Amino acid sequence: MTMWVFGYGSLVWNPGFDVQDRVIATLPGYHRSFCMRSIHHRGTEAEPGLVLALDAAEGAQCRGVGLSVADHEQDQVLAYLRERELISSAYLEKRLTIHLADGREVEALTYVIDPDHVQYCGGMDLEEQAHIIARAVGGRGPNTEYLFNTAAHLDELGIIDSDLAWLTRRVRAIGA
Repeated sequence: MTMWVFGYGSLVWNPGFDVQDRVIATLPGYHRSFCMRSIHHRGTEAEPGLVLALDAAEGAQCRGVGLSVADHEQDQVLAYLRERELISSAYLEKRLTIHLADGREVEALTYVIDPDHVQYCGGMDLEEQAHIIARAVGGRGPNTEYLFNTAAHLDELGIIDSDLAWLTRRVRAIGA
């Protein structure tokens, strides 16, 4: 059985594994949000950054990409993703049904935010998010790089995210 991974943030532009097939996909019941404080990759414990997470919300849906993994690489990719995504246990690993743009429905490995985790910060207003993103830097680089790369790659795929577009404009203005 083919292993699918749902990408909605950095997995869109930096999956870190060989992708066999890449298809625009929609995940119902969640929305993409800068609702996770990043204390490793895009910030520090002293000055956390923000990274995207899937936050559950009734009636929500998130457009991203379904990434399929070759059968012989599944165990290796699963181990890699767990090391990458479960670094602080703020994400929960789930297998959820995604709707591929070609009409297929597949089960995909998906990382969603644990709303009870200390790093969860859902509901923060966009202006506050912009100021945090503009200054934070972590082990994988500036928080701005994460925002700009994610927004640009989603735009290239035709995936509109008005919050990311606003944040991109505002963070550029703060940094100017």
